[in-house]
Amino acid sequence: MWPSLHKPVARVHVRLLLAVSAFSGPLHFGTSGAVAAAVTTRGPSPSRGVAATAMPSSSSSPPPSSAEETTDAASPAGGFRLTEPSFLESLMPKKEIGVDRFLAAHPEYDGRGAFIAIFDSGVDPAAAGLQTTSDGKPKILDVIDCTGSGDVDTSKVVKADADGAIVGASGARLVVNSSWKNPSQEWHVGCKLIYELFTDTLTSRLKKERKKKWDEENQEAISDALKQLNEFEKKHTKVDDATLKKAHEDLQSRLDYLRKQAEGYDDKGPVIDIVAWHDGDVWRVAVDTQTLQGTNNGGKLADFVPLTNYRLERKYAIFSKLDACSFVANVYDDGNLVSIVTDCSPHATHVAGIAAAFHPDEPLLNGVAPGAQLISCKIGDTRLGSMETGTGLVRALIAAVEHKCDLINMSYGEATLLPDYGRFIDLSNEVVDKHRIIFISSAGNNGPALNTVGAPGGTSTSIIGVGAYVSPAMAAGAHCVVQPPAEGMEYTWSSRGPTADGDLGVSISAPGGAVAPVPTWTLQSRMLMNGTSMASPSACGGVALLVSGMKAEGIPLSPYSVRKAIENTAASISNAPEEKLTTGNGLLQVDRAFEYVQQAKKLPLVSYRISINQVGKSIPKLRGIYLRGSTACHQTSEWTVELDPKFHEDASNLEQLVPFEECLQLHSTDTSVVQIPEYILVTNNGRSFNIVVNPANISSGLHYYEVYGIDYKAPWRGPIFRVPITVIKPITLLGEPPLLSISNLSFRSGHIERRFINVPFGASWVEVTMRTSAFDTPRRFFLDTVQICPLKRPIKWEAVVTFSSPSSKNFSFPVEGGLTLELSIAQFWSSGIASHEPTCVDFEVVFHGICIDEKVIALDGSESPLRIVARSLLASEKLAPVATLNKIKIPYRPVECNLSSLPTDRDRLPSGKQIIALILTYKFKLDDGAEVKPHVPLLNNRIYDNKFESQFYRISDSNKRVYSSGDVYPSFVKLPKGEYTLQLYIRHENVQFLEKLKQLVLFIERKLDKKEFIPLSFYSQPDGPIIGSGTFKSTILVPGEPEAFYVGPPSREQLPKNAPPGAVLVGSITYGTVSTFNKKDEQKQHDPVSYRISYTIPPSKVNGDKEKAGSVGTKSISEQLAEEVRDTKIKFLSSLKQENEEDKSAWSELVASLKSEYPKYTPLLAKILECVLQKTAYDDKIGHEKEVIAAADEVVGSIDKEELAKYLSLNSDPEDEEAQKFKKKMEETRDQLADALYQKGLALAEIESLKSDESIEASAKDIFEENYKELIKWVDAKSAKYGTLTVLRERRCGRPGTALKVLNELIQNESEPKKKLYDLKIQLVEEMGWSHVSTYEKQWMQVRFPPTLPPF
Repeated sequence: MWPSLHKPVARVHVRLLLAVSAFSGPLHFGTSGAVAAAVTTRGPSPSRGVAATAMPSSSSSPPPSSAEETTDAASPAGGFRLTEPSFLESLMPKKEIGVDRFLAAHPEYDGRGAFIAIFDSGVDPAAAGLQTTSDGKPKILDVIDCTGSGDVDTSKVVKADADGAIVGASGARLVVNSSWKNPSQEWHVGCKLIYELFTDTLTSRLKKERKKKWDEENQEAISDALKQLNEFEKKHTKVDDATLKKAHEDLQSRLDYLRKQAEGYDDKGPVIDIVAWHDGDVWRVAVDTQTLQGTNNGGKLADFVPLTNYRLERKYAIFSKLDACSFVANVYDDGNLVSIVTDCSPHATHVAGIAAAFHPDEPLLNGVAPGAQLISCKIGDTRLGSMETGTGLVRALIAAVEHKCDLINMSYGEATLLPDYGRFIDLSNEVVDKHRIIFISSAGNNGPALNTVGAPGGTSTSIIGVGAYVSPAMAAGAHCVVQPPAEGMEYTWSSRGPTADGDLGVSISAPGGAVAPVPTWTLQSRMLMNGTSMASPSACGGVALLVSGMKAEGIPLSPYSVRKAIENTAASISNAPEEKLTTGNGLLQVDRAFEYVQQAKKLPLVSYRISINQVGKSIPKLRGIYLRGSTACHQTSEWTVELDPKFHEDASNLEQLVPFEECLQLHSTDTSVVQIPEYILVTNNGRSFNIVVNPANISSGLHYYEVYGIDYKAPWRGPIFRVPITVIKPITLLGEPPLLSISNLSFRSGHIERRFINVPFGASWVEVTMRTSAFDTPRRFFLDTVQICPLKRPIKWEAVVTFSSPSSKNFSFPVEGGLTLELSIAQFWSSGIASHEPTCVDFEVVFHGICIDEKVIALDGSESPLRIVARSLLASEKLAPVATLNKIKIPYRPVECNLSSLPTDRDRLPSGKQIIALILTYKFKLDDGAEVKPHVPLLNNRIYDNKFESQFYRISDSNKRVYSSGDVYPSFVKLPKGEYTLQLYIRHENVQFLEKLKQLVLFIERKLDKKEFIPLSFYSQPDGPIIGSGTFKSTILVPGEPEAFYVGPPSREQLPKNAPPGAVLVGSITYGTVSTFNKKDEQKQHDPVSYRISYTIPPSKVNGDKEKAGSVGTKSISEQLAEEVRDTKIKFLSSLKQENEEDKSAWSELVASLKSEYPKYTPLLAKILECVLQKTAYDDKIGHEKEVIAAADEVVGSIDKEELAKYLSLNSDPEDEEAQKFKKKMEETRDQLADALYQKGLALAEIESLKSDESIEASAKDIFEENYKELIKWVDAKSAKYGTLTVLRERRCGRPGTALKVLNELIQNESEPKKKLYDLKIQLVEEMGWSHVSTYEKQWMQVRFPPTLPPF
């Protein structure tokens, strides 16, 4: 997603294309989560040593700024002044792309008739400007959550009682409105924790407000408890009596509990109940929000105005005035699934506002196409913050086709392994080629380095990628800079091309900032955001104007013709050829593009697809020519270009394909470097030609060329196709170590310097020193480095540095030897903008390296150390290896797999194929609490460049509590000890692909505690790990001379406990030291390059003490046989079911027979008690408890307690095997006795609770007390096993505070939560009148014990 485009390091799961800009003033409203995220991130930049500036002298330059020039002494420096209208215009920039000129000529073509799908974080239908179009139509036609994050399982069906009430999924009693039509009288119910529907920002605000109220109630309860304690202490100055002591402890426990509650308060939010029903015409949904409203009068189900699927009636609701969050509802699968749709960020609403907002009272703040209508397709998953998922992306494409959209805007993306590849790209191509939808997307915010465009916007053939432009008016108005730049430019952070396969990357540019509408829950109507996320909807709105005009004038609508129009009429932003990698073909000009489509309306609707390969090589297939290596840039190369005219899939063979023929004149922007044929004749079947590139005589640095074809019959059409050719000629460094020194670089705002270096073989890290001087105000710089490696995401390092005064800073980062490195240094576009002093910068870049024969070190689990050979090829280096194992990875296979066809239309592809889901279930156990992360090597870390449509996992316990969920970027989660289930959800239309994944290996990666970290030792001798000598610490590597040493395996004692054989310990190993940092800083001593090291856990130790064959016993064979028969009968008894009267009768007869055969045999009686406890008591609960008491009494009666006590008081001889066996038997007898007493106590307490106080005899109460006193003779009654009885005893003695204290200790010691304990806790706090605590605990019950697992 993009507040930090293409940055897995910044948690790619925040992939909103949003960047921060330098601005101040009243328009920066910091309540948005998206904006807050952006402040800590950065985005992309321009080209080699040249600021991406507008060139007004150019005939195709952008239009002049709407601001006025003035020489007024009161004006800011430079004479630039905004008027009030031009200030408002700058907040929603449109003049920059010619919207004013277009609408002046065509006022009716303001987007009317155009339909835009917004693929984003979810648009708020209640937001300002998004209610109606300029011609009075509904602005938003549908609102869909494509991710499933708001899905609620409503498959449970209930019926109302005589009072018209139903029981909701949360357990709450809900009164149904009698006026609601429901012919079937069937109500589908579900529930959801409301915070799961809210953004983190909104949740944080609500938590603060709710906490404030809760604190007031808790403080009142504390005051009450303290008052009771003080009164008790005042009344009883001496507390010697045991009863008084316990009463005092109880009061103190109450006070302590309330204080701890305040310290440990963690609001998981209220639960809302969702009810769905069919009213005879449509499905309806009502929501009960009483727990959110916090009063008995608000949020009742019966008061809710029912919703139906948004597209039918276009109605939305708001949960409460407190949150001010609007939502819509959509019903799927015949009422079994309800989707509650909320936004997961203000981002989408802002984007939608830029594209199409309509403000009748503030027309200057209108979006670009106020007449356009929208479909909101939420692809950002609330469960993941706002990261997009494969499921969301595919469902969004399905919805766009279903709604017959004309355009898609997608301001999301990330870096990719392969450009123009993946499941989403394939489906996007179909949407564009077959369904004629124009797909526009943000290029990314990862500049200023080259190769930073992201997927899908900057890397996909069918998608128009948009860069971000800032005009002087935008800088002065929206960004409130003191002095705006004289000319427009690309934002520093806007991503740059080319792609890894040579394509341009950026198609066009558009204004990348605006003050636009945001959701109502932000408590403001609009907000300033900037990024390519904002440039994309600006361009999309501009194209929507074209669509509006084309439809009105009957011009055939095609993504092919529209793209050609906007690219061939865009205004140049810079005259430097290489700036096309920054700005694309220029700044969108709507009026010129419309003139183009008018003139081209009778031309064939065709797009030229380009496939290039170097002569002599069949792979890879490229979309441009990209020479980046040192060798390639010093020799001539020949390339074959295949032109494939692409028609829409419904094109007629006879009328369109057969007659198609174009004679194109080929042009090269520099014939001294790029040589081509003069003409080419292209038919429907395509044509190829060769290009010869000779860069031998060009200077070092960045060079950009193009080969393009012109229709010689209609040259006005401009380039019919383009072949981008990027040549990066790196410099080669000399010296030991290799060093690049750059002095006296002069920087002004927006200026970028690029250096391209051939990284020497043997280099593994770089040390950089940056010195600044000769400036007054603070200066902010972006430092980026990029290397390109096949089948790998760009290797990128970046830093944002602010110099408040002249000084120097040091950096170090890893590099790959033998690959060209781009070093880009950019002064942020608005940094130092009001100063007349340039920044003077000196740069020193030094390459270091230690080469290792094996980059990945894998210890095989044996005692043998592993030999490592190290060399330095560049200069003398200090070799000082350090290795630590800090994680363990355990592999798992699924214990269950389930393939199913998804039931709803939202999962049916436009081709008609239904998507199939594979759910794999894994089980794992943690003996101690730990941080764990799932890892699926086949699927992880790829979303766009993945042929599988979707992946999603969740981790839950046996109570169905979900602890973690995620998709392509799994994250660590802290789990308590216990047993867990992980379910992995994978989607695809091809069942054969999914079949191959049924035994997919998944790893659970667990962080070791710091005390468990395993530092590894190094040796100079192969026997070092065994004999403990020959330790290796460090040495100096002489260039070219190898040094060898050994890394030893961890000792057996160092291995984590319970690590299973086959598990892998993983960590990192470093070899060198950084020379430019302070030697006292030990943490910075090691070089920034770390390599993976692993150790496979070996098989467990074989127990050498073999079981003795069995000592000669004193029992005869017949006696042993009789015992075996007896034990088998007892075992058989427990297997019998008691489901009906016949079964119960048979069981009772067997029990009587066994009792007669083995009288007073304790194990038999204990088993009978166990069976009685397993019976289900339906009507006669008291009778069942009496049966438990009788069975328990029989167990107790069978044991000679005096003999048992006497034996347990003695110590047995540990060497005497027979004595140890007898001891074990006695301990088992004691446990059976204690368990019988415990169960009897629970039964007595249950009978007391079922009877009224009057019906309970005093003797029964005495029996409970006597039983309890007997129990504490044998065991600790406060232990986890028996503590519940102590809680009940304290409660019946009128000491709920003490009972609560014991209960809390029990809960903390439980490895897995038990619902009955938490139910008891709620009863205790209610008895003490703490309603606020009761409410809090009931909300937590929905977290700990949800009724069902949520849908995927």
